[in-house]
Amino acid sequence: MSASRRFAEELSTFVGRKVSVETVDGKKYDGTLLGIQENLSLILSGIEGEERSFKLAIGGHSVREIKLMERPFDLKALADAINRAFPGLVRVRDDIGAIIVMDKIKVTESGVVEGTGPSGEKVRQIYDEYLRNLRKSSTQQPS
Repeated sequence: MSASRRFAEELSTFVGRKVSVETVDGKKYDGTLLGIQENLSLILSGIEGEERSFKLAIGGHSVREIKLMERPFDLKALADAINRAFPGLVRVRDDIGAIIVMDKIKVTESGVVEGTGPSGEKVRQIYDEYLRNLRKSSTQQPS
């Protein structure tokens, strides 16, 4: 995989997440990243603080840094948990942000989005348990 492709993939993981953006003139904006281009031009929504606004577009030439302010969802860790119940039948598809179980159940950060029956229910239970453990560990971390 080329470095520029990897960079673009990493940038795409910021979309839909809380970020803090600092511009070259020292202004800081905290909000949700709606979209970003490889040149770092971006659109934020729900801007907090002094510069409150509904949406803001910032040209890439003005961006000094972008900080991801929340932990990204770890598809690989969830896939490992599912794989314990369905050994060898789990594939992580980073390109679509999903886990495929037995070629018929699709799991994303949002939960089980395709698949029913006993297997679908078991995957849903594993997903729910995974989320409970994530929430528990995030509330136990010191601030």
